[in-house]
Amino acid sequence: MPADDTPLGESWALSPDSRRPLPELIEQKLREQIIGGALKAGDRLPTEPELARKLDVARSSLRTALQRLQLQGIVEVRRGLGWYVRRTDLAAVEEHLEGRLAARQFSQTDLLEVRIALETTAASLAAVRAESGEVDELAKLNLRYQRASVDDVQEVIESDEEFHSALVRASHNELLEHMYQALVPGLQDCKRHAHPSREVHSRSAGEHEQVVWFLRRQDEVGAKSAMTRHLLGLYNDITDDDAIPKATHNTYVAVTDNPIWGRQR
Repeated sequence: MPADDTPLGESWALSPDSRRPLPELIEQKLREQIIGGALKAGDRLPTEPELARKLDVARSSLRTALQRLQLQGIVEVRRGLGWYVRRTDLAAVEEHLEGRLAARQFSQTDLLEVRIALETTAASLAAVRAESGEVDELAKLNLRYQRASVDDVQEVIESDEEFHSALVRASHNELLEHMYQALVPGLQDCKRHAHPSREVHSRSAGEHEQVVWFLRRQDEVGAKSAMTRHLLGLYNDITDDDAIPKATHNTYVAVTDNPIWGRQR
């Protein structure tokens, strides 16, 4: 059925809950359409521009919501065709790993430790696989993050996530990217709870720049080490489980692998 002809519920007004991030409100609204029977398994959703217009939201927030539902197996994207409803049995979602991730059933410590393992590997792969245009795009995305006002929490989180997601894509490892995207909803919650100061925001932008610097030089050890130092900042800020020792830089990078930022090759 054509996207624009799909029968949908009349009300697209989002819940006026300012305490919840916009992607969660969009996710809730799309769930309501599915539960209410307006969208059935196999139906094609309206195009992203059409959905964004109906919901009166930015496409970046809409895409995050769709990715949340995709990770839960509720919708799927078919290349060149658009988004489709995959399943309507929402009660079974949390039986799957991705459903558990989406439902925040893991601790922040577990989540961040896996995130560091995945993203530092992605940085190493990107150093040897990324095309020059992809590295240029990372530099542009970091500029957007750098220019974001720390008072605009949503923009800080979205611009930061755009940078990290682009880095993972530049690894050209489809499975690694899929695993990383499964963590994204929980990561956004972590970042929201650790709202950065201007000093931390500036430092984070500088650390992004370091990663890009090593990528341009195809230095996989440097990229991995720089990304490890960057991600450990958030990890150390919000993990408070004293029952187990915390991870350190040496957990992810060999002691001898300590490249110097700004060195010449």
